[in-house]
Amino acid sequence: MDKHHYHHHHPPTQSQLTPAKSSRQRYNEWIFRDVPSDITIEVNGVTFALHKFPLVSRCGRIRKLVSDHRDNAISKVELLSLPGGVETFEQAAKFCYGINFEITSSNVAQLCCISDYLEMTEKFSTRNLNSRANEYLDTVVTKNLEMAVEVLKQSENLLPLADNLKIISRCIDAIASKACVEQIASSFSRLEYSSSGRLHMSRQVKGETDWWIKDLSVLRVDMYQRVMTAMKCRGVRPESIGESLMSYAEKELTSLYNLNNKKGDTFNSLGHEGIVVETIVGLLPVEKMSVPLTFLFGLLRAAIMLDCAAACRTDLERRIGSQLDLVTLDDLLIPSLRSKDDTLFDVDVVHRILVNFSQQDDSEDEMEDGDCDGDGFESDGPVSPSQTALDKVSRLVDNYLVEIAPEINLKLSKFIDVAGSLPAHARTVHDGLYRAIDVYLKAHQGLSEFDKKKLCKLIDFHKLSPEAVAHAAQNERLPIQSIVQVLYIEQLRLRNALGCNDLDDNYKPPVQHQSWRINSGGLSAAMSPKDNYASLRRENRELKLELTRLRMRLNDFEKEHVCMKRSMERSNSRNVLSSFSKKISKMSLFGHHSYSSRGSTSPSRHSQRTDSKVTVMTD
Repeated sequence: MDKHHYHHHHPPTQSQLTPAKSSRQRYNEWIFRDVPSDITIEVNGVTFALHKFPLVSRCGRIRKLVSDHRDNAISKVELLSLPGGVETFEQAAKFCYGINFEITSSNVAQLCCISDYLEMTEKFSTRNLNSRANEYLDTVVTKNLEMAVEVLKQSENLLPLADNLKIISRCIDAIASKACVEQIASSFSRLEYSSSGRLHMSRQVKGETDWWIKDLSVLRVDMYQRVMTAMKCRGVRPESIGESLMSYAEKELTSLYNLNNKKGDTFNSLGHEGIVVETIVGLLPVEKMSVPLTFLFGLLRAAIMLDCAAACRTDLERRIGSQLDLVTLDDLLIPSLRSKDDTLFDVDVVHRILVNFSQQDDSEDEMEDGDCDGDGFESDGPVSPSQTALDKVSRLVDNYLVEIAPEINLKLSKFIDVAGSLPAHARTVHDGLYRAIDVYLKAHQGLSEFDKKKLCKLIDFHKLSPEAVAHAAQNERLPIQSIVQVLYIEQLRLRNALGCNDLDDNYKPPVQHQSWRINSGGLSAAMSPKDNYASLRRENRELKLELTRLRMRLNDFEKEHVCMKRSMERSNSRNVLSSFSKKISKMSLFGHHSYSSRGSTSPSRHSQRTDSKVTVMTD
């Protein structure tokens, strides 16, 4: 480390000070003992018996005090709010006496401040302490990043004078410029020619990080914020900014990891940690993936724990929402810190994250209307998520719903908010959503029929797999209207599997089934709830019987298919085609008689009333 020495006729050994000695003992080793003291300087309770002549020759402030009290012959001066304290004043006094001492990165900030305070400038003496300290700062400290960080650390206790004297700004500019230049040099060193002769940049070695990241972690949060802001303005890589933020958080927020088992009232005392979290969030680069998602979730948990500003939490939720397709289920399981009557996990936070994700999709139309500005540049607005991202998020949400559904304190409204926060086209299959709703119904058996209907409206039963439809058809936890709808859907699938629509174009399903997908699910005003319920039960039974018939026909079809395959192996193609057409004709007649026979049994007056009721009810 570069050091500046200032020599005088006194032996250098006189400046060797022992830390164990008191301030009075220390200065007595280098003060003139053969000349009586004529002025006493008091600094923070420590007195220095000195001489006016060496002080007045270098210090403008003391010269004015002495001259103002010339008639009274001032003998004692108390210096209040002296920057740097006793040790720094001792060094300034040594300078006045011409005694050697070293200017280093650990004392240059204090010397700059005290020389300004004591007015030790060129006006009173050439090559005075102020010019020498500033010269060292500009020619040595600003050329070395480690030293600049050390000076910033020392300046934390010298505010606002260190700011007014631009000590801090000079060091910050030096650090930001040095880091930026080093990254540019590193990028150039990674340039290489490929086998085809093209110039490209080689990959960065895994684990290779900027060496200054750890050094910045020693700074106080306000100083660290100013350094990182300058680095971002100078163009330091977002990944390096992110690594530095993570390193700083690891150092400053370690106490949070030991608070998981403590009560919530202890969090109010964590003012410093809250400021650190808000500062780090404000410094996060705008670029995605500049920090890992796990770090964002860690910051969000800390922000909730420390009750940080709403803007801080909103920013984190927005950032996470923009990358929700990369989130895992464990990330979303954020513990709730509210009262005992609340849910185990913070559902409200997850809901807001989902809303942020969905808003990207909602902006798709606006982006299409004006995806370029007037100058022809692409807009910086949010980009609509791809269908692949929607599929991942929909599975994530459904798994999250399954995880939180068993909680007794989970309100129906919150469950519905989370389940319905994604756009309608996000879920291509509703099996996961059906499973989550079934778990909720099982855990909350006291739900009314109205609430069950409200919950099941989230499910598009046409998007259930055959296995889910088969399960739902036998699920007594579902409201009766949903079971009837599921049975009808399974009936249609079986008919389509048998090819009934192609074989009998004149067939039309009963009126109540035809209107099932069009009309509302409200009860008929012309019938009492008891009659409506009984009618739905009858409809349920009829559909189950119809499904049983269709399953039997499908089994017959599969058996005939096996027989036909064996026949093709034993006979020629003409005989096989003849046999196949006869079998298809036989099955078609069976299907026709089956449907007509069911149709002939239904047109009773009571049955017509049921058809009318279902038309109104099943919208």
